[in-house]
Formats: sequence, structure tokens, C-alpha cells
Amino acid sequence: MLICLTASHKNAGFDMLERLSATADAAGPRIRNGHSAVQGAVVVATCNRFEAYLDLDAAEGDSPVPAVHEAIRSVGAVAGLEPEELRSTFGFVHGNAVAGHLFAVASGLESVVVGEGEIAGQVRRSLERARAEGTTTPDLERLFQRASQISRRVKNETGIGNEGRSVVRLALELAESRITDWSATRVLLVGTGRFAGASLAALRDRGVTDVRVFSPSGRAAKFATSHGIEAVGHRDVAAAAATSDVIVTCTTAEHHVVDRALLEAGRAGFGASAGSAAAGSAAAGTAAAARPLGLVAGPAEAPVERQLVIDLGLPRNVAPDVVEVHGVELLDLETIRIHAPLEEFGATDAARAIVGGAARAFGESRDEQDVAPAVVALRRHVFDLLDGEIERARTRGDADGRTEEALRHMAGVLLHTPMVRSRELARAGEQQAWIDGIAAIFGVTPAADASAATSEARATLRDDARERHA
Repeated sequence: MLICLTASHKNAGFDMLERLSATADAAGPRIRNGHSAVQGAVVVATCNRFEAYLDLDAAEGDSPVPAVHEAIRSVGAVAGLEPEELRSTFGFVHGNAVAGHLFAVASGLESVVVGEGEIAGQVRRSLERARAEGTTTPDLERLFQRASQISRRVKNETGIGNEGRSVVRLALELAESRITDWSATRVLLVGTGRFAGASLAALRDRGVTDVRVFSPSGRAAKFATSHGIEAVGHRDVAAAAATSDVIVTCTTAEHHVVDRALLEAGRAGFGASAGSAAAGSAAAGTAAAARPLGLVAGPAEAPVERQLVIDLGLPRNVAPDVVEVHGVELLDLETIRIHAPLEEFGATDAARAIVGGAARAFGESRDEQDVAPAVVALRRHVFDLLDGEIERARTRGDADGRTEEALRHMAGVLLHTPMVRSRELARAGEQQAWIDGIAAIFGVTPAADASAATSEARATLRDDARERHA
């Protein structure tokens, strides 16, 4: 049984999402080991979403509630959140609806910016992490691999996301009212991961040419070399912050990288080096304070008086106290989310139609796999009888093989209708009726170890499909 526990910008506060995201790496193994019914877990954590996809080994009629509650307790334990708070927040998706939900998420249909491209990669990396942790299962593998395929199909067949819109680009669009001239804007980029690359590309699309990069983890030089920009070290980051019109942060650091103390230290350093002459020029100070962002006045290395700080990090990269510094404005993910645009309905409807069809097909194929061990058992029963009759025919002189050919044809005809009915009943959710029927008529039951028959079952279903199209 597949289950999804979901908290997103639609049903959870930003503070909770931040806590969940910060501890996501530890959640999967904790969930997997929390209850015996949980066979696997894949956790998807983004700046606006935390989801746990569970594969439960629950017998027919058994309630999944105890395993789900234990999974919620596990998430709460690693995130430092109360289970009651999580239970009242998490959305709950189960059965075949899980596929539809993940396909929509991976395609960007549930994102703050509908159609944003980063989520597909985040879903793919979530599966890779689960593999490394040993918490995935065949059903979860198939679910996530199919989600990646559907996200590519949605991107290729609909207009959704064609403009390359993302949280990064939306943030810069919201900053347009503060920036007079992007080409004259000095930017400090804090971070060197995938969002940093997207941020740099979006800045360059707007004409920004003066970009420096700082990395709390020391990767700035490598990133700067590969992207043709200047790197900033730890000793110079305060000064770089003081002389930047815009600071964009997008690191995975679990602590604040930019705060009031950093900005004030940068400004104070320039004040001390400039001496009393600069401090005493009231007219110059007034002119600097009035200077619009992006219009450079005075020396290139002079500290700016108006700054925009864009925080794209989760957990937050920027301390809230930066707004206490004169002339500093903060644009964070919570603010960006409030201003997210409405969906483009035509492209979104087409995308949701693809997702819906794919989810139904996934559910049907999964239901067929549920009945597959019984299909294997029936085919094995019939072909064991067939092999015995063929052997007897050979001992009685079936030299030309006509009897064997006739017997094999008869076996195929005999199995055709039961195979068709197995698929029909499985898609109707009545697998057990078919399993009970073959047990009553043929005395056949699925293998005791159903997992051992899985590969043979899948091969059987593929063979049947080929026969239908032959």
C-alpha cells in the first residue's frame, strides 16, 4: 500500500516547512525503522514542500493508521515538532491517488510558481538519496521513475513552464520595482549549489554583469572559475556585502549566513578607513541615501545605502534582523509565495489531463501486478499438466509433433479468458474475486512467497501483452 504524508505552502506555515526541510535527510531512515509495516520511505523536501512517500506491507483489511502515526512521530522526532501538530497539518494521500499526486508535484503543478522546473530534479534526487540510504522499494522505485517520465512529458507537450519561470525568476520579477538599472547593479551571490547557478543565469538574463560569489563552505573559487565571476573569501565577505546593491542567498547552510552584524561590520569598516572627512560630508551622505538601486554614484567600492536582500534559502539564510539596518529591504520565500502568480489555465489543464491519464494507467498496471502471483500460479499449473501430456504423447509415437502442437494451442486457448478476466477484475479493484475463483475451480493458490514470483509475474504480464498485440 502506497501512502503520502504531505505538508506544503498550501497547508503548512513557513516556519514548520523550514524545520521539516532542515531535518529531511534524517527522516527517511527513521520512518523506515519506526514500524514493522513500513517497507520503504522516500522523502521529498523543497523550499515549499515536505512529503514522505511510504510503502506499507498491510494485509487486506488491516488498518494503516498505526504505521502512519508512527511515521508522523518519527518525522516529529527528527524535526523537533509535536506529533499532534503534524497530524493536524499533514495531508494524507493513499492508494492509486498517490501516483496522481506525485506526478502533479514532479510536473510543477503543485508548486508556488506553477510549472517551475527545479522540482523535477528535486524529486529525482529524493529517490537517489533513498537508494543510498536503503529505504526504497520496487513499488517506490517504479512510482518515482514514472513521475520523472511524466514530468518530462508535461514539459514537452504543454506550454506550462515554457518561460522557464521559477522561484528564482519570480523573486527577481518582484525586485523589478526596486531596481532602476540591472546592468549597473552590483550583486553578491551567496551559495554555489543548483539554485546559485539558476540565480546567476536569471541575473545575467536581466543584464547584470557585476556578480561576486561567496560560499560559507569554501566552494566559491571553483564556482567563480567555472562561471567567469569573482570569488569572495571569508575575510572579505562583510566588505563585499556592504558594497552590493543586491544580495542573493541560496545555500543549504543550517545557520544564518547574512545578518545585521555582518552588514554593519561591512559598513563600519568602510567608515573607519574613510576617516572623518567622509563621515562629515552630510551632503554626500544624503545623495548616497537617495541613490536608486542600480545607479552607481561615486567610487565603485563605496558602501551602498540602499540594499535589497533576497533570501532563497531553506532553512533561512538571512536573519530577520537585517531589516533593522538602515536602507535594507528583505525579500524572502514567504513573501515570494504570497505574490506567486495565478496559473495559466490552458496549459495547466492540458498538463493535468496528462497527469490524470498517467495516474490511472499506473494504478491499473499496479493492480495487475497485485494479481500477478496468482496468474503465475495458474499458468504454472496448466503448463505442468501440458508438459506431462506432451511427454506421454511422445512415448506413444508423436513423431511429427502434431499432438504436441495441438496440446499447446489448446492450453493457450484455455488460458486466454482467465487472463483477460484477471486484468478486468484487477482494474475494477476485484482482484480477490479472481484469486478465489481459480482456487475454487483449479485448486490453485498464489505462491506462499509472493515476492519470489514477482519477476516471473511481470514477465508473464509482458508476454500476455505481446500476445494481445501479435
